[in-house]
Amino acid sequence: MEENNVQHELTIYAEPIFHVGNFEVTNSLLNSWLAVLVIIVLCVALRLKLKKIPGKLQHIFEIIMLGALSLVDQVTNDRKISMKVFPIVLPLFFFILVNNWLGLLPVVGSMGLIITEGGHSVFHPLFRAGTADINTTLALSILFVVGANIFGILSIGAWKTFNKYVNLEVLGSIFIKIKKDPSILLVAPITFFVGLLELIGEFAKIASLSFRLFGNVFAGEVLLASMAAIFLYILPGPFLFLEVFIGLIQALIFSLLATVYFTIASQDHSPAGHASQGDAGGEHEKHEKHGEELAHV
Repeated sequence: MEENNVQHELTIYAEPIFHVGNFEVTNSLLNSWLAVLVIIVLCVALRLKLKKIPGKLQHIFEIIMLGALSLVDQVTNDRKISMKVFPIVLPLFFFILVNNWLGLLPVVGSMGLIITEGGHSVFHPLFRAGTADINTTLALSILFVVGANIFGILSIGAWKTFNKYVNLEVLGSIFIKIKKDPSILLVAPITFFVGLLELIGEFAKIASLSFRLFGNVFAGEVLLASMAAIFLYILPGPFLFLEVFIGLIQALIFSLLATVYFTIASQDHSPAGHASQGDAGGEHEKHEKHGEELAHV
């Protein structure tokens, strides 16, 4: 009797587990649901044990919260903006972090289904890091880039946010300032074109955020699978700890970049805005530089 070998192929796409009507549930989606469940259980447990004199678990999370808020303050330089952005980016950080770390658990990755494809038996794990699926990271990126612009509309108004990308004000100023300043004929079209580049940059943010997170997590899966295949028990250990660290760093970078985008969106960069905000232009350059430095990590 011929032996049927079960293969475990690491694919770039998430494997389907079951269907609900026409809706396909993949192992990455299941892992994301599990991550949400873990976060909910942890939050409920903390809420039920809240005391004026904190216990060990509450004390640890209070330290984490204060440290995270201080880090957000360093990005925004404004406590009012921090208090608005913090409840958005902190859950994002924990969702990505738990998703990354759940995908590293041997118990989670060892449970799965054996499916016959083309005469071969293939093992599909029930759970796989949600951030190892481009659909998850792309959805997160779109959500936070669109959310940053909505935050900008609520902070400085729809017209000023629109003029960041399609600067009709600067084109209109040609007719007003041309007599006093003929150079406006050159400056205004350039400024208008820069606004269009900002609009293109919003789509570049989506691609940058999604592919960076997906690429790092998926590369970690491939590295661990390769090392486990070559040296089953001894060598994969250090690489596993490395991926734990990378999972933390990637969650932090994604959250901080989201904070930078929200902060930039909440600032008025028009000439009138500069006059009323003082050093807003310098702050904008500082946030842009901070975002570029994180983007290279």
